[in-house]
Amino acid sequence: MSGLCSERVAIVTGAGRGLGRAHALALAGEGAKVVVNDLGAGLDGTGTEAGPARLVVDEIVARGGQAVAHGGDVATAEGAASLIRTAVETYGRLDTLVNNAGFLRDRMLVNLDEDDWDAVMRVHLKGHFLPLKHAAAHWRAETKAGRAPAARVVNTSSGAGLSGSLGQGNYSAAKAGIIGLTLVAAAEMGRYGVLVNAIAPAARTRMTEATFAETMAAPDAGFDAMAPANVSPLVVWLGSAASAGVTGRVFEASGGRITVMEGWRPGPTADKGARWSPSEAGEAARRLLAEAATPEPVYGAR
Repeated sequence: MSGLCSERVAIVTGAGRGLGRAHALALAGEGAKVVVNDLGAGLDGTGTEAGPARLVVDEIVARGGQAVAHGGDVATAEGAASLIRTAVETYGRLDTLVNNAGFLRDRMLVNLDEDDWDAVMRVHLKGHFLPLKHAAAHWRAETKAGRAPAARVVNTSSGAGLSGSLGQGNYSAAKAGIIGLTLVAAAEMGRYGVLVNAIAPAARTRMTEATFAETMAAPDAGFDAMAPANVSPLVVWLGSAASAGVTGRVFEASGGRITVMEGWRPGPTADKGARWSPSEAGEAARRLLAEAATPEPVYGAR
């Protein structure tokens, strides 16, 4: 390992399994001291279990690294605040925040209960906002004290947030919201030395095992393209000082592929210079659509 994150302190939420676990191990492997957060909830967000976070900590320590477990709920103000305190009180600083916690409650929209909507919004969107808010307050205080950080935030969106996904209206909306939150945070927090980016990963985890039931084989024999660890090198780089100057960006990451996503930009435009009639607006819209790029299909509708 290159020690890319040597002397850095990193938090990873939802780090007891899957992508979060892979990120925590990779960050520790590059020298970071890691706060491993996981509530230990089931796939649908119910229940709690301290074991997953502690197992990852034990694994890091066994490899010669440093880590501490945090079992708080990051979608609560106290849980998020205690998460930041754990990093600062244990290791004296905070350099990198990787927001990753989440779960699924998939339903078609006509069958989606309000509770399922609220629960998914809470863990994904609020569970990104609150750690980000408390980390930002810490880094602002550090800046005012003359200790400007080289801080990094890596948020976790999804292809569902970029293109939508059938049966995942709640999850798609939350993940799209994370992209908007990332853009605002990058614009607001740069003055404190904080760079904020997002990834949209594709990997085999508890949340995606039905989608990626079979290993996708890459040309290189033995390469598991759906392994969560394939996404982690990009997260490590974005969470390190080496990513200087990179902020407000969204990356897709899967297997050996990294893509810089290009979001909403103005496309074909018509300006009458006066109010359109409904029929005129419709005719203009159809002309513009004929000139515009075809949108990506919703996942599951391909």
